[in-house]
Amino acid sequence: MSDPNISDIAKKAVGWSIFVSAVMIVVGILAIAMPLEAGLAANIFVAWMLIFAAVAHFVFAWFTRRTGSVLLKVLLGILYLCVAVYLLDHPARGLATLTLALAFYLLIEGVFEIVLFFQHRPATGSGWFLIDGIVTLILGGMIWATWPSSTEWVLGTLVGISIFFSGVTRLMISLAARRVVTRVA
Repeated sequence: MSDPNISDIAKKAVGWSIFVSAVMIVVGILAIAMPLEAGLAANIFVAWMLIFAAVAHFVFAWFTRRTGSVLLKVLLGILYLCVAVYLLDHPARGLATLTLALAFYLLIEGVFEIVLFFQHRPATGSGWFLIDGIVTLILGGMIWATWPSSTEWVLGTLVGISIFFSGVTRLMISLAARRVVTRVA
């Protein structure tokens, strides 16, 4: 059995990237089709991630208790836990809160995608970063403008659109990478 060369590794990585892009596109379409369910799923997902983060803070505080700042680590863990319990106990209010947080996230992500475009402008397919950034900024602005009246559908729909366009962007970049890898090989 021979060791894989760099070309084989690159082809495999590009193949996985194309697969993940396709999965993102499908997940985006499903979230658009079922916005309330997608929003509630996002709410539950965030709550559980906060619970895991709280546990990690408690464990970290325990193992680093002799180094100081234990109180700060424990308080941060308690804050994460309280927010998680709030999101799980009040899914509708949690959905409204997450909708507002999503607006901020998408606005920041849109700016970063545009910065990525300027950093990678000479690269093949870099224009997709710009398109993704503009679409993401528009989505963030739409959420901000319609909050809280459209909380029931906006989170799932806009997350779905963002995931869909991110999947398309990654797919286009992966296809461009595959062309480069094929040419080099």
